[in-house]
Amino acid sequence: MLDAPTRGRLEFYFSTERSQSRVLPCDPASVAVARRLVVALLDHWELSELADRAALVVSELATNSVVHARTCGASIRVAVTLIENDRVEIAVTDLDRRRPVLRQARPSDEGGRGLDLVAAVSRNWGCERRHWGKRVWAELAPLEGA
Repeated sequence: MLDAPTRGRLEFYFSTERSQSRVLPCDPASVAVARRLVVALLDHWELSELADRAALVVSELATNSVVHARTCGASIRVAVTLIENDRVEIAVTDLDRRRPVLRQARPSDEGGRGLDLVAAVSRNWGCERRHWGKRVWAELAPLEGA
C-alpha cells in the first residue's frame, strides 16, 4: 500500500490498482470525505490538474446521492478509475434506482444546477441503472489547449 500526500487532508492509503473505491455512509458529511479522497488520489496519480474539476464533480454526485436517494442508513460508493494516463472516471453509486434529472434551473432557484455543472466540466457523464440502484459517473481529462 502507498500513502498519498495529505496536505491537511485525511490520510488515505491506496494500492497500485488503477481503480480505487470507498464505501461511505449516506450522510452529508460524506461529501467532504469523498472530495478529499478524490483529490488525494489524483495527487497520488500525479493528475493534480484535474483536482478542482474532480472535486466539483464528486461533490455534486455525492450530494445528489445523499439528498435525493433517500436511502439514509445505507451507504454510497465513490469510485475513481484511471482510464488512461491522463483520463479518470469518477462514479458515485447508491441504492436508489431513480435516474438523476438534468433540469433547467431558473435564475431565482437556489439549487438544481449540479448536473449542469458536471456536464460542463466533464468530457462525458451518464447514469447506469443496476438492479439494486444506480451508478452515476463522469469522465475527466485535461482541458484541450491547457
